[in-house]
Parts: sequence; structure tokens; C-alpha cells
Amino acid sequence: MPTIDVIIELSPDACLAHYEGRVGVVHTRSLDGRSVQFPAEALRRVVTRDGVHGVFRLYVSSEGRFEGIRRLSAPPDRR
Repeated sequence: MPTIDVIIELSPDACLAHYEGRVGVVHTRSLDGRSVQFPAEALRRVVTRDGVHGVFRLYVSSEGRFEGIRRLSAPPDRR
């Protein structure tokens, strides 16, 4: 299954907009610079009270359709 590693940095407010359906697609960049978009519904699996921050692996079908997401690393401590 093909994968794409992406950086996601979303505030709690941005996550709420995705969760409420006001925003249906997440737009981000892959680690190799490609523009990537996937369904906002996927964020429900990785959101925390601080939003979504870190590097994630997206799993896609051979046709390029989103199939899953997994956190690879958390961001550095932002204190």
C-alpha cells in the first residue's frame, strides 16, 4: 500500500472547523514537498485537545484514495 509522509500543524480551532464539517478537506505538504489533500474526517483519529501537530503517514490505495493515517512523530515540545 502506498504511503505519503506529511507534516500537519492545526490549532484546536482549525480542527473544530474540520470536525464540524465547515472544512471537508485537509491541505498540507508531504516531506518531499508535494501538495497533499485528504478527507478532514481522518483527523478524528489523531486529534488531541491541542489540535493536530506532528509528522503523519497517510496510507492510500493504488488509485490514490485515502485509507488511513498514523502518527510518526510528535512535534518538539513548544513550551
